[in-house]
Amino acid sequence: MISKKLQDAINAQINKELYSEYLYISMQAWFANLNLDGFANWMDAQGKEERFHAMKLFNYLIERGGKVELKAIAQPTVDFKTPLKAFDAALKHEQFVTKSINDLMDIAIKEKDHASRGMLQWFVDEQVEEEAAADRIVNRLKMIGDNPHALFMIDTELGQRVFAPPVTPA
Repeated sequence: MISKKLQDAINAQINKELYSEYLYISMQAWFANLNLDGFANWMDAQGKEERFHAMKLFNYLIERGGKVELKAIAQPTVDFKTPLKAFDAALKHEQFVTKSINDLMDIAIKEKDHASRGMLQWFVDEQVEEEAAADRIVNRLKMIGDNPHALFMIDTELGQRVFAPPVTPA
């Protein structure tokens, strides 16, 4: 059985992951409206990944005998001004999520909940990848400045991303 404190913290994280999905599909719509279909595709895949994260936590909580309590999801930003500002917002959001995952891990450690620590380690490792991916795109967008040809090259590259649910230990 999972503690009430950890159950509440995981429920809060589920909300953050679902908000992340909502934020990324908002970014997807913004990019699609600019006809930057590759950027939109990247955000679509990112949104699906965030949904996967939420459901991983959701299912874990149920497996541990906890109660899932879904809360309202805040409205995300809908206008990002430039591709760089959109990805900068994505990077800042991933840094926020990383802190939240680390806070969850701190609770699991304090409560000596080894099962939760094991499950959360996957998220700790995942956040390294999440931040690195967004940071890489931010740096490339800074590098190209206002060069439309380079922007379309990045757009083509980002159009190749496909979400495939990761194989995770049971």
